[in-house]
Amino acid sequence: CIEYIFYFESEQESTEMRELGIGLIGTGFMGKAHALAFGALKAVMGDTPTPRLELLCDTPLKQANKMANQFGFARATDDWKAVVNDPRVDVVSITTPNHLHLEMALAAIAAGKHVYCEKPLSLTVAQAQEMADAAVKSGVKTMIGYSYIKNPAFTHAQRLIADGVIGDIVHFRGWVDEDYQADPDLPWTWRAKISEAGLGALGDLGCHLVSMAYGIAGPIDSLIADMQTIHKTRPLMDGSGQAEVENEDTASALIRFSNGAHGSLSTSRSAWGRKNRLAWEVHGTKGMICFDQERMNELQVYRHTNEAGLQGFQTILTGPEHPPYADFCPAAGHQLGFNDLKIIEAAAFLRDIAGDAAAHPDFTDALEFEKVIHAIADSARSGVRVSI
Repeated sequence: CIEYIFYFESEQESTEMRELGIGLIGTGFMGKAHALAFGALKAVMGDTPTPRLELLCDTPLKQANKMANQFGFARATDDWKAVVNDPRVDVVSITTPNHLHLEMALAAIAAGKHVYCEKPLSLTVAQAQEMADAAVKSGVKTMIGYSYIKNPAFTHAQRLIADGVIGDIVHFRGWVDEDYQADPDLPWTWRAKISEAGLGALGDLGCHLVSMAYGIAGPIDSLIADMQTIHKTRPLMDGSGQAEVENEDTASALIRFSNGAHGSLSTSRSAWGRKNRLAWEVHGTKGMICFDQERMNELQVYRHTNEAGLQGFQTILTGPEHPPYADFCPAAGHQLGFNDLKIIEAAAFLRDIAGDAAAHPDFTDALEFEKVIHAIADSARSGVRVSI
């Protein structure tokens, strides 16, 4: 009987440790993505801690209550501090505008919460450094929202490179373009203001490309760059006039990696017709690999051969042999989507919290990505090469 009671209590403790209360701040595009991920990851992955959708924050309170009901959260509030201080919340998801990340993340870390924050980490490198340092000092786990590098196609490309399939990397060329700011008549928003958004296309899009460049070719050593603001003013929503656009619409950089490879990065938020063209190609001494997020379930691989008739690219469709694709679907070519990548990311974070495996990118990793995008802006302003 004593042995049975001990077994029961041990199992109960284990179950409680494997359940994590989720607090979500923000219910926009990325807030919904986080809610979908937490709601689905247990069914998809199985071997993760169970996320308990505990407390959702938005304003006004009526909106918070509505979204809590829609997303499946137990409670709602219009006070973000209530989320970070709630004893039933273990993980705080921050999906708010950029300028709010610093205060919210630092408060959550101080309260001993694990933090899942959308990119960019903050407005400046100094703020990002403060957040990374606070997380390391406290010992809490952190995750920053770079879900594109969780794509099974991307991680398969990393394995191919590690296995020497394309030889030594010599060049990386990448670009990320969207057209959500291409229309000059689009009204001015907080995204155009440095004190609220920080960088423009670089902070919104370019940082994703940097995360992929790091994952493929390693750290960036130095760069020289340029950038431009295409639409220097935008109409105010109330029709009362124009407001200045303070950050960049496009940016480009010539880069040198620490391993000696060279490359280029380019980003635009004003590229008509591009919806999410996050694309790159990596050149090696024995071949090359190409990827495009608009065809996110494919890799193009070229292996050099002297055999007649075999010169050309091979298209690899992601399938069950490319983890964790099989957790979603048993059949190749049926394809994953954007929100599936968020499930992979959120599941990795919860496993990290449970101590099963280290998850990346954390705040320290994200700090390195942000050093690069801010170096691009610094080089563009100064006209000189900048070391990272």
